[in-house]
Amino acid sequence: MGHANSKKLSKDDLAFLIDNTEFSKEQIKAWYKGFMKDCPDGQLTREKFLEVYSSFFPQGEANKFCEHVFRTFDSDNSGKIDFKEFLQAINITSSGRPEQKLEWAFNMYDVNGDGTIEPHEMAEIIGAIFRMVGHSLSDASSFDSAESRTKEIFDKMDVNHDGVLSKDEFIRGCMADEFLYQMLTASQTG
Repeated sequence: MGHANSKKLSKDDLAFLIDNTEFSKEQIKAWYKGFMKDCPDGQLTREKFLEVYSSFFPQGEANKFCEHVFRTFDSDNSGKIDFKEFLQAINITSSGRPEQKLEWAFNMYDVNGDGTIEPHEMAEIIGAIFRMVGHSLSDASSFDSAESRTKEIFDKMDVNHDGVLSKDEFIRGCMADEFLYQMLTASQTG
Protein backbone atom coordinates (compact mmCIF):
# COMPACT_ATOMS: atom_id res chain seq x y z
CA MET A 1 0.00 0.00 0.00
CA GLY A 2 2.15 3.03 -0.75
CA HIS A 3 5.87 3.43 -0.89
CA ALA A 4 7.15 2.72 2.58
CA ASN A 5 10.80 3.47 1.84
CA SER A 6 10.20 6.70 -0.04
CA LYS A 7 10.54 10.01 1.82
CA LYS A 8 8.11 11.65 -0.60
CA LEU A 9 4.45 10.82 -0.92
CA SER A 10 3.87 9.27 -4.33
CA LYS A 11 1.61 11.04 -6.82
CA ASP A 12 -0.64 7.96 -6.94
CA ASP A 13 -1.02 7.84 -3.15
CA LEU A 14 -1.65 11.59 -3.01
CA ALA A 15 -4.31 11.35 -5.73
CA PHE A 16 -5.91 8.37 -3.96
CA LEU A 17 -6.07 10.22 -0.64
CA ILE A 18 -7.46 13.39 -2.26
CA ASP A 19 -10.21 11.26 -3.83
CA ASN A 20 -10.91 9.14 -0.75
CA THR A 21 -10.65 11.55 2.19
CA GLU A 22 -11.97 14.98 3.09
CA PHE A 23 -8.42 16.36 3.35
CA SER A 24 -6.95 18.88 0.92
CA LYS A 25 -3.66 18.32 -0.90
CA GLU A 26 -1.93 20.65 1.58
CA GLN A 27 -3.45 18.91 4.60
CA ILE A 28 -2.42 15.50 3.28
CA LYS A 29 1.14 16.70 2.76
CA ALA A 30 1.20 18.14 6.30
CA TRP A 31 -0.12 14.88 7.77
CA TYR A 32 2.46 12.96 5.72
CA LYS A 33 5.31 15.15 6.97
CA GLY A 34 4.27 14.50 10.59
CA PHE A 35 3.77 10.78 9.95
CA MET A 36 7.23 10.44 8.41
CA LYS A 37 8.78 12.39 11.28
CA ASP A 38 7.29 9.91 13.75
CA CYS A 39 7.71 6.86 11.48
CA PRO A 40 10.79 7.42 9.28
CA ASP A 41 10.41 4.02 7.61
CA GLY A 42 6.83 4.86 6.58
CA GLN A 43 5.26 2.23 8.82
CA LEU A 44 3.60 2.74 12.19
CA THR A 45 4.30 -0.32 14.30
CA ARG A 46 1.92 -1.72 16.87
CA GLU A 47 4.40 -0.83 19.63
CA LYS A 48 4.73 2.81 18.53
CA PHE A 49 0.96 3.09 18.09
CA LEU A 50 0.35 1.76 21.60
CA GLU A 51 2.97 4.09 23.04
CA VAL A 52 1.49 7.18 21.39
CA TYR A 53 -2.19 6.30 21.86
CA SER A 54 -1.73 5.23 25.48
CA SER A 55 -0.20 8.60 26.33
CA PHE A 56 -3.61 10.19 25.73
CA PHE A 57 -5.08 8.14 28.60
CA PRO A 58 -2.58 8.33 31.48
CA GLN A 59 -5.24 7.71 34.14
CA GLY A 60 -6.27 4.31 32.81
CA GLU A 61 -5.02 1.13 31.19
CA ALA A 62 -5.23 1.80 27.44
CA ASN A 63 -3.24 -1.08 25.93
CA LYS A 64 -6.17 -3.45 25.38
CA PHE A 65 -8.33 -0.80 23.72
CA CYS A 66 -5.36 0.39 21.66
CA GLU A 67 -4.88 -3.14 20.35
CA HIS A 68 -8.44 -3.06 18.99
CA VAL A 69 -7.99 0.38 17.44
CA PHE A 70 -4.72 -0.73 15.86
CA ARG A 71 -6.38 -3.86 14.43
CA THR A 72 -9.09 -1.70 12.87
CA PHE A 73 -6.62 0.85 11.42
CA ASP A 74 -4.45 -1.98 9.99
CA SER A 75 -6.88 -2.70 7.17
CA ASP A 76 -4.54 -5.05 5.29
CA ASN A 77 -3.61 -7.02 8.45
CA SER A 78 0.12 -6.48 7.84
CA GLY A 79 0.87 -5.78 11.50
CA LYS A 80 1.84 -2.21 10.60
CA ILE A 81 -0.08 0.88 9.57
CA ASP A 82 1.11 2.70 6.47
CA PHE A 83 0.29 6.32 5.74
CA LYS A 84 -2.72 5.55 3.52
CA GLU A 85 -4.32 3.33 6.17
CA PHE A 86 -3.54 5.92 8.84
CA LEU A 87 -5.03 8.88 6.99
CA GLN A 88 -8.11 7.00 5.82
CA ALA A 89 -8.83 5.92 9.41
CA ILE A 90 -8.21 9.43 10.74
CA ASN A 91 -10.52 10.80 8.04
CA ILE A 92 -13.36 8.45 8.98
CA THR A 93 -13.00 8.86 12.73
CA SER A 94 -12.60 12.64 12.65
CA SER A 95 -14.71 13.88 9.77
CA GLY A 96 -16.55 10.93 8.32
CA ARG A 97 -20.31 10.73 7.98
CA PRO A 98 -22.04 9.08 10.97
CA GLU A 99 -22.60 5.93 8.90
CA GLN A 100 -18.87 5.75 8.07
CA LYS A 101 -17.93 6.17 11.72
CA LEU A 102 -20.37 3.45 12.66
CA GLU A 103 -19.01 1.07 10.02
CA TRP A 104 -15.53 1.69 11.40
CA ALA A 105 -16.79 1.15 14.96
CA PHE A 106 -18.59 -2.03 13.87
CA ASN A 107 -15.31 -3.39 12.51
CA MET A 108 -13.61 -2.64 15.82
CA TYR A 109 -16.34 -4.35 17.86
CA ASP A 110 -16.36 -7.35 15.48
CA VAL A 111 -13.18 -8.69 17.07
CA ASN A 112 -13.08 -12.00 15.20
CA GLY A 113 -14.05 -10.45 11.85
CA ASP A 114 -16.99 -12.77 11.16
CA GLY A 115 -19.41 -9.98 10.20
CA THR A 116 -21.37 -9.95 13.46
CA ILE A 117 -20.81 -8.63 16.97
CA GLU A 118 -21.28 -11.22 19.68
CA PRO A 119 -21.97 -10.16 23.27
CA HIS A 120 -18.52 -11.26 24.49
CA GLU A 121 -16.87 -9.14 21.75
CA MET A 122 -18.80 -6.04 22.75
CA ALA A 123 -18.14 -6.66 26.45
CA GLU A 124 -14.43 -7.00 25.67
CA ILE A 125 -14.30 -3.62 23.90
CA ILE A 126 -16.50 -1.84 26.45
CA GLY A 127 -14.41 -3.29 29.28
CA ALA A 128 -11.25 -2.06 27.52
CA ILE A 129 -12.79 1.41 27.19
CA PHE A 130 -13.74 1.41 30.89
CA ARG A 131 -10.20 0.41 31.89
CA MET A 132 -8.71 3.00 29.55
CA VAL A 133 -10.65 5.91 30.99
CA GLY A 134 -10.32 4.62 34.55
CA HIS A 135 -14.08 4.01 34.76
CA SER A 136 -16.05 1.66 36.91
CA LEU A 137 -19.73 1.85 37.66
CA SER A 138 -20.39 2.03 41.41
CA ASP A 139 -18.48 -0.74 43.21
CA ALA A 140 -18.83 -3.25 40.38
CA SER A 141 -15.78 -4.36 38.47
CA SER A 142 -15.24 -2.98 34.99
CA PHE A 143 -16.00 -6.44 33.63
CA ASP A 144 -19.38 -6.60 35.40
CA SER A 145 -20.16 -3.08 34.24
CA ALA A 146 -19.18 -3.95 30.68
CA GLU A 147 -21.36 -7.07 30.82
CA SER A 148 -24.39 -5.14 32.05
CA ARG A 149 -23.83 -2.35 29.52
CA THR A 150 -23.53 -4.96 26.76
CA LYS A 151 -26.82 -6.55 27.83
CA GLU A 152 -28.55 -3.14 27.69
CA ILE A 153 -27.16 -2.52 24.21
CA PHE A 154 -28.16 -5.94 22.89
CA ASP A 155 -31.64 -5.53 24.37
CA LYS A 156 -32.04 -2.35 22.29
CA MET A 157 -30.23 -3.36 19.10
CA ASP A 158 -30.73 -7.08 18.53
CA VAL A 159 -34.05 -6.65 16.74
CA ASN A 160 -34.24 -10.20 15.40
CA HIS A 161 -33.16 -11.67 18.79
CA ASP A 162 -30.55 -13.99 17.28
CA GLY A 163 -27.96 -13.16 19.95
CA VAL A 164 -25.60 -11.27 17.62
CA LEU A 165 -25.59 -7.83 16.05
CA SER A 166 -25.38 -7.56 12.29
CA LYS A 167 -23.78 -4.47 10.80
CA ASP A 168 -27.25 -3.23 9.86
CA GLU A 169 -28.62 -3.74 13.39
CA PHE A 170 -25.58 -1.98 14.87
CA ILE A 171 -25.78 1.01 12.53
CA ARG A 172 -29.57 1.37 12.77
CA GLY A 173 -29.48 0.99 16.54
CA CYS A 174 -26.81 3.66 16.93
CA MET A 175 -28.46 6.03 14.47
CA ALA A 176 -31.75 5.74 16.39
CA ASP A 177 -30.18 6.35 19.81
CA GLU A 178 -27.90 9.37 20.29
CA PHE A 179 -26.58 8.05 23.62
CA LEU A 180 -25.55 4.72 22.07
CA TYR A 181 -24.01 6.49 19.09
CA GLN A 182 -21.90 8.70 21.36
CA MET A 183 -20.89 5.83 23.65
CA LEU A 184 -19.96 3.41 20.90
CA THR A 185 -18.05 5.89 18.71
CA ALA A 186 -16.65 8.53 21.10
CA SER A 187 -13.40 6.75 21.91
CA GLN A 188 -12.30 6.08 18.35
CA THR A 189 -9.42 8.52 18.15
CA GLY A 190 -8.93 9.63 21.71
